Amino acid sequence: MTPDFAKGDGLVPAIVQHARTGEVLMLGYMDEAALAKTQASGLVTFFSRSKQRLWTKGETSGDTLALVDVRLDCDADTLLVRAIPAGPTCHTGTTSCFGNDVAPSLGFLADLDALVASRHAERPDGSYTTKLFDGGIRRIAQKVGEEGVETALAAVAQGDDELIGEAADLVFHLIVALRARGIGFDQVAQKLASRHK
Repeated sequence: MTPDFAKGDGLVPAIVQHARTGEVLMLGYMDEAALAKTQASGLVTFFSRSKQRLWTKGETSGDTLALVDVRLDCDADTLLVRAIPAGPTCHTGTTSCFGNDVAPSLGFLADLDALVASRHAERPDGSYTTKLFDGGIRRIAQKVGEEGVETALAAVAQGDDELIGEAADLVFHLIVALRARGIGFDQVAQKLASRHK
């Protein structure tokens, strides 16, 4: 489907969403040239209504938006642009033009998964995650088991805060175990979603 640029005098709204977390980052406008440049360059580009020209997000700040994909709505007059930001999206320094607290809380798991993936690839000195990876999958699996038992015990014998803390430790170590096997946490979410259907 092709956007109906005629509906908006040559422009369509482009809602930018963080491709990993689902956070709404900003709203801009695209004309045909901006959409074409976005798709060709891989960097999100808009038509600036105030400057009356194409404007690639981050062209002066360096805080770009790397394109993941573009989707068209059912009326063919609005775009959903999924991207990965390099730095804050808003000129005020916030992650989103709507503030820092608009990400879905579960979206943090995607950020954590990405951080664990970078630790796996880069192995920075002094990182607890690096230490886990260096210990190997058996050590990581042992930590998952320990945290699983501690979570189960907290569920029956401790308060809510303790259970939440133990569950957080379990999820973190599970993400590390998955990454050590080359599996992203999104694959677990996809499996859960497929079972739900």
